[in-house]
Amino acid sequence: MEQAGTAVAESPALELPSGLITDEEARRIYRQGEEAVAWAILTLAKERNELARERDELKQKLASQQQPHPSTPSGMVPVYKKSPVTPKSKKQGRKKGHPGTRRGNPENVRPGPEHTLKCCPKCGGEVSEKPTRTRKRIIEDSSEVKPEAMEHTIHGYWCGSCEEIVEPVVPDALPGSTIGNHLLALTAWLHYGLGQTLSQIVEVLNYHLQFRVSPGGLVAMWYRLQAILYGWYEQIGQEARRSAVLHADETGWRVAGVTHWLWCFTSRTVTYYMIDRSRGEPALKKFFLEMFEGTLVTDFWGPYEKVKAAFKQKCFVHLFRELKKVDLRNNSPGWGVFREKLKRLLRDALRLQKRQDVSEEEYASRRALLDSRLGEIYEGAWEDRDARRLAKRLRKYRSELFVFLGQPGVSADNNHGEREIRPAVIIRKNSLCNRSQNGADMQAVLMSVYRTLKLRGLNPIQTISAAVREYLLTGQLPPLPPAPTSLG
Repeated sequence: MEQAGTAVAESPALELPSGLITDEEARRIYRQGEEAVAWAILTLAKERNELARERDELKQKLASQQQPHPSTPSGMVPVYKKSPVTPKSKKQGRKKGHPGTRRGNPENVRPGPEHTLKCCPKCGGEVSEKPTRTRKRIIEDSSEVKPEAMEHTIHGYWCGSCEEIVEPVVPDALPGSTIGNHLLALTAWLHYGLGQTLSQIVEVLNYHLQFRVSPGGLVAMWYRLQAILYGWYEQIGQEARRSAVLHADETGWRVAGVTHWLWCFTSRTVTYYMIDRSRGEPALKKFFLEMFEGTLVTDFWGPYEKVKAAFKQKCFVHLFRELKKVDLRNNSPGWGVFREKLKRLLRDALRLQKRQDVSEEEYASRRALLDSRLGEIYEGAWEDRDARRLAKRLRKYRSELFVFLGQPGVSADNNHGEREIRPAVIIRKNSLCNRSQNGADMQAVLMSVYRTLKLRGLNPIQTISAAVREYLLTGQLPPLPPAPTSLG
């Protein structure tokens, strides 16, 4: 049988076709006789066994990569792993010919020392008595910073109405605290605004600022700061719900080693974070208390369908990523035709948004043409499985793909939401999330406050220290400073 199979395999007429065998090809092999049929079965079985072996090896390799070491802390175990990002081919930096920029000179410059020479620093020879030229050089440096300790004298007075001794309010620090408002706002900004770890902040205080503080004492002060700024957190949430355009995204988070999710709802002037156990509808119901009157920009995650919004825009970037991902494993002709049609449609829609030289009638005509082309794609009889899957998605979200063409300020991507959730991802990598639910609540409040202040271009340390001072004097937290008119 092996000799017959070898003889048959050497015949060009009995070459086994690649891919699936059609009915005609199977009959052609059958007409060659019993040996040809046996050879075809053995060849297909060999190929199937080889594919099964490669698949099992790949599964074992992936399983070995995904299993963490037993000593790995639960906070360091990722919720899920994403595929490696393909490096971009675009060269970094500004283009050639672009005007350069450099750091400007400071406003206040004090005179410094004069530098002279008595001999050549290269060869040791004599130099001229008078300098041939003179130039100025400004150097900025940070000298050693020392804490400023100030002793406050507090007088107590007897109040006949209250029948007790009362004292004036000290607005420079929280009651009973030896840490001033400025340093409190600075340390919280370093951790919740910039993502520095607690140990790093303590080392900066101990060695650079010469301020001795313990990690536990610092965290206790942050809890008190969170309680004061919670009113701003609620105001940020209210402004986010009233936004004309709101971006939403979510990412994995750990609380006491248990998988949670960090939600991000952001506009041009506010960013609201929420850490919740759910990644679905229950978490969204906690934020969207009623119908959202603006445009909600998201990816294709299913629970966003449950949100009642006036308009919804799906992210084009996720569609482009899906096309690129399928290209890596599917090179069938049917998929190629579907991919090119959809890619051309999406790019034409993006180009139409940038067109400023077309009339309203022409714009409306081209907009209607995009809807027609979209209908042809999702109504097409596609044989490729990936094409059918994406066509079903396009049909489902057909009313949420081109909203950006008719709504001002709406983009076709969710880049703003992903950029605003990125600082939280960096903090997650550095600080390994939270060890308690109280820590997660403080994380959401202070991150939201500091990120919103950054979006509004406000000095976070001065703004918060001034707000805490006013709170201590009046007992009321001032309103969150508004965004500049250019951002509103």
